[in-house]
Amino acid sequence: MSTLQIEDLYRSFGSLVVTQHVNLSIGAGERHVIIGPNGAGKTSLINQIGGQLRPGSGRILLDGVNIIGQAPEQVLRSGIARTFQKNNLFFNLSVIENLRLAVQARRGNGLQCFRPARSLTAIMSRAESILAQVKLDANGSRAVRELSYGEQRQLEVGLALAGDPKVLLLDEPTSGMSPAETAGMIELVRSLPRELTVVMIEHDMHVVFSLADRITVLYYGEVLATGTPQEIQDNERVREIYLGARH
Repeated sequence: MSTLQIEDLYRSFGSLVVTQHVNLSIGAGERHVIIGPNGAGKTSLINQIGGQLRPGSGRILLDGVNIIGQAPEQVLRSGIARTFQKNNLFFNLSVIENLRLAVQARRGNGLQCFRPARSLTAIMSRAESILAQVKLDANGSRAVRELSYGEQRQLEVGLALAGDPKVLLLDEPTSGMSPAETAGMIELVRSLPRELTVVMIEHDMHVVFSLADRITVLYYGEVLATGTPQEIQDNERVREIYLGARH
């Protein structure tokens, strides 16, 4: 059974069509990577799934329930969390404080912000668990501004995980990273529990083929192909317009 089902999704800005009758079926626990040239509609698709952009028509089903029309915070409560291309963090707070606030917000304890943090035992325990999950347990007390760019991206994933999602959307998580930081992000994503469905936009083909169970190629807002990594590599049309002969 599909966790995330996208049916005939269409969105345009005047004459500019950004998603053209997109159909996707993403199974529970799947690592599904969306690729395509610049302007293919990748981020527009993720924005529609996350509630930042409302489709013109079509349906987005999470466990069979249509979530179109929900605001981003409602989409999060429904079970879809996401990261963005640009970091969105509290840079003057510590790493663990960022995670605590995210867990606190998810559990509806936002009004308890004037209580001592350590009195919120369950919240701190969850924040510390996520800290280890995103490989930042040695950096909990550091201010976010002191982290490397790659570590900040790891923290972004942690903030998304604080929402206890069923589906995690990652928008170019390795963009701007060094090779070592990219390798770290690959390991982080690999280590995520298999019951969590991951949908990722990615441009680095090494990352794509390291992580993907299935790949969807978008081209001018349309699905050009969906398949296993081997099927995508063997697809002549995909090779012609995107991957190139070296793949």
